[in-house]
Amino acid sequence: MNRTTLSLIAGVAALAAVTGFAALDAPDASGSGTAKTAVRLPVEQSRLLCPEPSTSDIADTTYTSFTPVSKGASGDGKAELTAAGAQSADGTDTGKNGKNGKSGQDGKGRKQSGAPAVTPKEPGTPVTGDTTGADTPALIGTATGRLAPGWTVQETTQVAAGAGRGLLGTNCSAPDTEFWFTGASTAASRTDYVHLTNPDDSAAVVDIELYGKDGGLKSTVGEGITVPPHSSEPILLSTLTDAKEPDVTVHVGVRSGRVAAAVQALDDKLGGDWLAPSTDPSGSLVLPGIPKDATDVRLVAFVPGDNDADLKVRLTSPSGQITPAGNETLHVKAGMTTAVDLGDVTRGEAGSLVLTPGDTPVPLVAAVRVVRGKGAEQESAFIPATAPVGTRASVADNDAKGTTLALTAPDGTATVRVTASAGSDGGTAVTKEYTIKGGTTQIVDAPAPSGLKGTYALTVEPLSGGPVYGARELRTTLEGVPAFTVQTLPDDRGTVAVPEADQDLSVLLKK
Repeated sequence: MNRTTLSLIAGVAALAAVTGFAALDAPDASGSGTAKTAVRLPVEQSRLLCPEPSTSDIADTTYTSFTPVSKGASGDGKAELTAAGAQSADGTDTGKNGKNGKSGQDGKGRKQSGAPAVTPKEPGTPVTGDTTGADTPALIGTATGRLAPGWTVQETTQVAAGAGRGLLGTNCSAPDTEFWFTGASTAASRTDYVHLTNPDDSAAVVDIELYGKDGGLKSTVGEGITVPPHSSEPILLSTLTDAKEPDVTVHVGVRSGRVAAAVQALDDKLGGDWLAPSTDPSGSLVLPGIPKDATDVRLVAFVPGDNDADLKVRLTSPSGQITPAGNETLHVKAGMTTAVDLGDVTRGEAGSLVLTPGDTPVPLVAAVRVVRGKGAEQESAFIPATAPVGTRASVADNDAKGTTLALTAPDGTATVRVTASAGSDGGTAVTKEYTIKGGTTQIVDAPAPSGLKGTYALTVEPLSGGPVYGARELRTTLEGVPAFTVQTLPDDRGTVAVPEADQDLSVLLKK
């Protein structure tokens, strides 16, 4: 057997290992070798990265890990979260973790004190871990086997006082190479960081671009930022530019490697929360789950391309679509961040914003900042434009009293199945089905596990009809402030399409 043949066989074996499954079938009697339709199989590994939760000494943070039960998943596997430290590929420690000088791991890769102990054992039951204070590092998570498909980790932090006080929540995210954030700020009243976490053995090189109301903001220090292996870098946005802009779009582009990115937005008066990236630029966007008691809603949008966008703005409420008075349309100039105050647009009914093109679709990104409360007792959260639920989506760290689940079906009536998992400390899973009328947003009476002890996860699965978008709100009261946080529910990417290939040995004879 010659070297070319051996190389080809090795390449096929490598492809099978990466995809997790590949089938080589003997050709049929006619000799035709038609490739078969790809099948979807559970992923065998998932990576999630959690940003450093807070620099406050009075921060209380909970991590909740959950994997939904998936048919066909491997019978074994494990999942764990370990502290991110600036550890080089050869195992030596550079002695810093981002800009704050803390080491997430020592030179031998051991966990730093302050990292939570979260070790899931089986799908279907959430596992929690708690930390306090400002010493909690960013975390790098890996799940394999049956714990990988749909794995989600929620990071929830309570800060009772100080800048950015309130309830801050984020879903730990997978690494990628590009991110768009709308709704950040470099204003004097805001302290916004973009957290970059690198899970790999080699350094990542990242560019950060900022765009204000008049276009790109001048910055040279945002170019070529190096994120060492297995480390996290929190970058203060106000150090990247001298401009003081109330509404800024942040573009994170990765030159080499990959990172996870999240923006932590801390306001002197309006509290703080995490701003997740918008879904990929699109001509139509959905921003689900604006609370019914929102006192102020601010929409921020940005067009990455060269053409302006003209949009229709609609609010889908429980009774149908509403056109916000005075804000029926929105013109977004290319390369410029556009913001508009919608006030108390929900008027006592929870809703979702739907942005659709006027005549010509132009891809854009968007998010809303939502404020609840009045006067000195205000708190804010962010809702980015998100992708639909797709096949399945899960969100963890729910409790029996402070959880609200909003589902919207902007294009047509849909039926969904919602499963409340077993509780982290006890309880039995419960499942219910709901019909979401087209053009509406419904606050569903989400089920809770029977005999609930601890917290639980919610899993949403569309069964029929049009696309469904979702968001989960957590709320509590901190020192009289109506604290809350909102997480969207995009598809969990728990399965991957794997093509079935037919055998064609004639390729071994070709030069």
